[in-house]
Amino acid sequence: MSVYTVYEPPLRAADAVPDPERFAFVRDGFSVWAFLLAALWMLWHRMWLVLLIYLVVAVGVEAALRYAGVSDPVLGLVALLISLLIGIEAGTLRRFTLARRGWKHVGVVSGDVLEDAERRFFDAWVRAAPAERIEPSTAPPNPPPVPLPRMPQSPDVIGLFPEPGANR
Repeated sequence: MSVYTVYEPPLRAADAVPDPERFAFVRDGFSVWAFLLAALWMLWHRMWLVLLIYLVVAVGVEAALRYAGVSDPVLGLVALLISLLIGIEAGTLRRFTLARRGWKHVGVVSGDVLEDAERRFFDAWVRAAPAERIEPSTAPPNPPPVPLPRMPQSPDVIGLFPEPGANR
């Protein structure tokens, strides 16, 4: 069973409520496509900053290793390890990009496939919607706070200790 984090997009100017079709479900776990085709995967998900950082790190590491005189098999192994890291952290990179764009984290849901997770999330979202969408002007006012009774101050020691200054 996969675990998904759910992100709500920022509201558009004409929208009063978020559009459910624009919600993003980001699966936790290893991404094969991010491992195999890291740069294309980042372009597909429009992760420009992440792509730029990836290219700078990949080219920088390769240049540093070539300058150090490392053999080609070691360069290939390092490239494989960088791709493996991208595949493992693919969900984290997507969450970072969505949060940077102003998307709001609204929940975590699990399901065997994405459709099951979407169904579970939107069932709960629709049930909770009326309580969350009450306008502030129509919401009932909060009752005034109830003052708490003051406890009398006692010079005695409380607990298993004897009175101050008493013999043992």
